[in-house]
Amino acid sequence: MTIATAVNIGKKPNPVTLTEAAAAKVAQLLAQEEGEGLALRVAVRPGGCSGYSYEMFFDTEIAADDIVREFGGVQVVVDPTSAELLTGATLDYHDGLQDAGFHIENPNATRTCGCGSSFS
Repeated sequence: MTIATAVNIGKKPNPVTLTEAAAAKVAQLLAQEEGEGLALRVAVRPGGCSGYSYEMFFDTEIAADDIVREFGGVQVVVDPTSAELLTGATLDYHDGLQDAGFHIENPNATRTCGCGSSFS
């Protein structure tokens, strides 16, 4: 797993870091989308079988208190509440027959569910 180099905007720590593979895949998906100014929003919401669930989607709106970072040309946006639960997390992408897709490794998670999309 190779971590993409981040361009920091602001003085807060990175809430989530993208690997080179994740940044490349997000860039590829962004290139297929119509619209300008799209960023990858990574968020944590209450819910899921373990208490919280991860959300990732393309967003054009950036709030004044959002934390914005850039990895390999991909702009990543995280709201302050999610940032507290994600600090130190890594977003990776695997391509293959098993476990293909995006995966978040979160050192703040004390418990995860079997699907890997919720934690506590």
